[in-house]
Amino acid sequence: MLILVINPGSTSTKMAVYEDEKPLVLRSISHSQEDLAPFDDVLEQREYRKQLVLDELARCGIETKFDAVIGRGGLVKPIAGGVYEINDRMLTDTYSGIALHNHACNLGCIIAHEIASEIPGCRSFIADPGVVDELNDYARISGSPLMNRICIWHALNQRAIARRFAQEVGREYEDMNLIICHMGGGISVAAHDHGRAVDANNALDGEGPFSPERAGSLPASDLIRLSFSGKYTEKQLLKRIAGKAGLNAHLGTADVREILVRINEYGDKHAELILDAMIYHIAKNICGLGAVFCGHVDAILLTGGLARSEYIIGRLRQRIEYLAPVYCFPGEDEMEALALNALAVLRGKREAKEYE
Repeated sequence: MLILVINPGSTSTKMAVYEDEKPLVLRSISHSQEDLAPFDDVLEQREYRKQLVLDELARCGIETKFDAVIGRGGLVKPIAGGVYEINDRMLTDTYSGIALHNHACNLGCIIAHEIASEIPGCRSFIADPGVVDELNDYARISGSPLMNRICIWHALNQRAIARRFAQEVGREYEDMNLIICHMGGGISVAAHDHGRAVDANNALDGEGPFSPERAGSLPASDLIRLSFSGKYTEKQLLKRIAGKAGLNAHLGTADVREILVRINEYGDKHAELILDAMIYHIAKNICGLGAVFCGHVDAILLTGGLARSEYIIGRLRQRIEYLAPVYCFPGEDEMEALALNALAVLRGKREAKEYE
């Protein structure tokens, strides 16, 4: 089976070609601010990014004779985890912005479907998008009946890491209680109860620890007063929650490597305070989920790009290891996870769900 994988991010489009489980091509196509400047909206980048993928395939000498094309799922309405065949309803919801979020991941299903539709017999899928919602009833309730909690999290990578960990320790993902924290531009923390993520934060623009680019949970009354102060437009305030927020707002950069240079080589105490505060809040959110399991946690798994930092991992361990053993999986397995999800459907080992 030949599978094309497409994973659009804010500054890159990752693509891969798999022959069964074997990766033939793995590429990350970077997009500078100048590249994306002509586009007023993320969805306007559709043709530009699609052509880059096709050009890269041609450069690698790979014909577009795929059995499936799978894309990173977008921010559509909340759905259960699994593999979904892309249909007209999913495309309509993606274009309409049903989730009110203008994120590059929305291009995944669109580009995957367009490429697949031009190949006879080729199917198109998404798998475990960020809007996977398996929350328990308690987790949905906030302090206001006007606003239920929602989750937008790194479902694809968290689940892939969970299955990888289970395989390494000779157990089943569905038999364990796990707390998994993905640390990247945004940070998501989820409680996985025997294969179901029963609690997770809105890591895009709502709650949880602050991150390199996101504000996380904020004082509600102060945010309301700021909204009516007349000092900022709605668009400007939204950027203060996701984009120009977190480490980026405090220190002028979202690059932890640069911040660590300031700390280690220049003795920047303010940078140290802010970075340590982020680690402190990550730890609080991880340990807070221990209550979901009444303290019976089999393992805590740390993943994402920030898991490469010994500074961050070392300080996190000091605060969270009392709860459960901590395992680190730097980076992410999203490309392989997408390919294997598509392969499982093609081989009849998993049934593709219908988006309704």
